[in-house]
Amino acid sequence: MPNVITHLCGTHNTTINAMGMREMQARVFDARNAQYLLIKAPPASGKSRALMYIGLDKIRKQGLKKIIVAVPERSIGNSFKTTLLKASGFFADWLVKPRYNLTTAGGGQKTAAVAEFLASEEEILVCTHATLRFAYDRLGAAAFVDSVVAIDEFHHTSADAESKLGELVRGLIGNGKTHIVAMTGSYFRGDTLPVLRPEDENRFTRVTYTYYEQLAAYVHLKQLGIGYHFYSGSYVSAIEEVLDVSKKTIIHIPSVNSAESPKGKNEQVDDLLEFIAAGDASSVVRDPTTSFYHVTRPDGSVLKIADLVDDSPYRERVLASLRNVEKRDDLDIIIALGMAKEGFDWIWCEHVLTIGYRNSMTEVIQIIGRATRDAVGKTHAQFTNLVAEPLENRGIVTDAVNDMLKAISVSLIMEQVLAPNFNFTTKAPGEPVEEPKFGVPIQVKGYQPPSTDRVRQIVEEQLDELKVDIYQDPLLKLVQIHPDVYTPAEINTKLVPMVIAKRFPDLSDSQINEVRHALLLDINFKNAVSPDPSDPNRTSGGELEIERHGENVLVKLAKKFVNLDELSIDLIDSINPFQHAYEILSKSLDERILRTIHGTVVAGRIPMSNEEAAMLWPAIKSFTENRGHEPNLNAQDPREQRLAHALSIIRAAKRQSERAAV
Repeated sequence: MPNVITHLCGTHNTTINAMGMREMQARVFDARNAQYLLIKAPPASGKSRALMYIGLDKIRKQGLKKIIVAVPERSIGNSFKTTLLKASGFFADWLVKPRYNLTTAGGGQKTAAVAEFLASEEEILVCTHATLRFAYDRLGAAAFVDSVVAIDEFHHTSADAESKLGELVRGLIGNGKTHIVAMTGSYFRGDTLPVLRPEDENRFTRVTYTYYEQLAAYVHLKQLGIGYHFYSGSYVSAIEEVLDVSKKTIIHIPSVNSAESPKGKNEQVDDLLEFIAAGDASSVVRDPTTSFYHVTRPDGSVLKIADLVDDSPYRERVLASLRNVEKRDDLDIIIALGMAKEGFDWIWCEHVLTIGYRNSMTEVIQIIGRATRDAVGKTHAQFTNLVAEPLENRGIVTDAVNDMLKAISVSLIMEQVLAPNFNFTTKAPGEPVEEPKFGVPIQVKGYQPPSTDRVRQIVEEQLDELKVDIYQDPLLKLVQIHPDVYTPAEINTKLVPMVIAKRFPDLSDSQINEVRHALLLDINFKNAVSPDPSDPNRTSGGELEIERHGENVLVKLAKKFVNLDELSIDLIDSINPFQHAYEILSKSLDERILRTIHGTVVAGRIPMSNEEAAMLWPAIKSFTENRGHEPNLNAQDPREQRLAHALSIIRAAKRQSERAAV
């Protein structure tokens, strides 16, 4: 593969502590006494085992009785299978009886099995999100008293009142007697709807572990490649350029309703198998034991391929066989449609090839995570998105891909980002050419234009000055350093109006409220309000959900997402010819660059001057000498976070000075 992103791996201390925990797991274990715990860590970082450690501590040492682990789909349940931890120094093993692993094949009524488990003496149950929801609907929150409910892939929840999983979480928080562990590698949904309501999120102790920390600790995996490859015609004719059958690969075929899909899902699988068999369909046979396809290549080698697209009775045997994959040679390729995207554990996967543009940022990050697990003999991992060539100007497409690379980078440092919305018109033979589209403007619900000339004048001419007042206000500075002091509602409806009233004492309460609306929109989305006076409800960035309470309007996403427009970085490395079209490759996203991006994101959220950073330099040196490590942006201690922020600013200033001296 030509598009290689080289990471600086193995530069971090990779020691295992006396209880067998890696750094990320030890960080989580330090927060084990929290009743509500939110673990934000990349795919493959060890969240499953971290849950085992804290879950066992809660039932053996904190007085809890049960652990229920919920996963979004059955194929992920294997991550929580019986695991012997005592051999590595922990005080107990994670033991799941087959009867109470409800993600395996067979079994009767899952909801009844949960009820039976809760009434039994058993300690651990694994089920799907759906089973947990049904059990909650039937049994109510009271049935989960003194239990630990762990929800994997927590981004499936939503603050939306219609979200069943979100309603379940709110109900368990309401009873006050259940412990919740929420785990996710992508704490965002890719849309404007938050995962949790602010008042619920504030109850959680958050533990964050970034991709660059994980990357630094890798032993075997040395390189990650990311590339967007555009093709013309059919993807089957272009796949030879990107599919190396010698690599352990997951292929995600496009939905039959997408522009990239040339035919039905099973027919696509047949075409891929025939391609892998070098055109000899007779060399494709199904193994009677595993139900994997065995494909004999012209050189005599045999590839083992799992088909997760086929929804015939063969699928259950394929899923069971995947759970039993224990060696590198047990499997070569997986072909999937909607499965094997999140939480799926195949450590030898080297390449994820996704056909068709993915609108969901969460989905992209989860797919990348399938290849980023460290394994003996694996030195390179690859993410490839094979996409039909757009009609748009190449410069527009390049900017769009750069935004996607920025969004991926920000997501890998566990910051929330609103997914870029690219509605490209693709080149399809025989179809009429449509007007190119790029970024469909979306209305802002609840926003109203200024009602008076005075408010209009402030909004048009003095918002920048007002923002300076906001950032310099002593109370709001306190919020920046200690974000849990005030709720988002108090910040938006109490503190911000006080600053506005101080600068503009002539404004009425309703006028202050109008200025506040415009200010919060401007802070959250650069150039959010359209300059077109005839269309005051237009935005160029995304849809903000605004909640009205009489005269008060709460912008619920304030400081919730990273604004990509304000992240001025170019991650495009090269644009190369490819299949009569082109491919766009990224620069190296190594540990240093991801740390730099994280510092830039934090700097945009919590302003700090070079002078203040320099003032903190002695404290940074003292911290590093005393603790044996540099201050961490993801630390629980606000003071350590502040020192880490100052260190990133000092290093940025040093780089700028070195460039100026050249």
